[in-house]
Amino acid sequence: MIMKNIFIIDDDIDIGNMLEETLIKEGYRVSRAYSGTEALFVLRSAKPDLVLLDLMLPGLNGEEVLSQIRGMPVIVVSAKIDIDNKVALLLGGAVDYVTKPFNMKELLARISVHLRNRASISDSFVLTFDDMILNMDTHIVSIDNVEIKLTRTEYAILKILMQNPLQVLTKSLLLDRISEDTPDCTESSLKMHISNLRKKLRGVNGKEYIEAVWGIGFKMKTE
Repeated sequence: MIMKNIFIIDDDIDIGNMLEETLIKEGYRVSRAYSGTEALFVLRSAKPDLVLLDLMLPGLNGEEVLSQIRGMPVIVVSAKIDIDNKVALLLGGAVDYVTKPFNMKELLARISVHLRNRASISDSFVLTFDDMILNMDTHIVSIDNVEIKLTRTEYAILKILMQNPLQVLTKSLLLDRISEDTPDCTESSLKMHISNLRKKLRGVNGKEYIEAVWGIGFKMKTE
């Protein structure tokens, strides 16, 4: 069983230590940041399963950090008790709000619930092919945990191909299928978009993920 990684963003050393010790005992992996700036730096390369976020941080504050987190549940853990503030944060992307001082058993239960919810959502919104993962909820594509920046059209093409990994898709069929997601792609530009997409995927580890079937179209490259 893969251990879930909890990312603690809190400048209070004592609270952070207590959280880390308890979470490790519960079987989680833990990573930490002590400022908003440090947190965003870590999140550029790491994808934790859940974030515990304090609001009163040095550098960027918690609200600013929250606005830049995508694709993972965030539980705000803060001494602020203002109801309007709670509502704004929940509407702004947080999945939960726990007020300090908190009951550890309650926080552990909330963490468990949100991880379970994320797993059930992820199961229906994630496409995989070999070592590549495409999340249809967040639009994040990664290979070996390396995120690949795709254009709207490149993402739409890859999604259709991954949804039909054994099928050769003709150019006309591809254009028809991706028209809802990216209406600006034309027959003349499709080849360029696919070429750019293949180059980006190949750039991670040198592997080819998409192959051209001469005279017909394109498909995911299988052995």
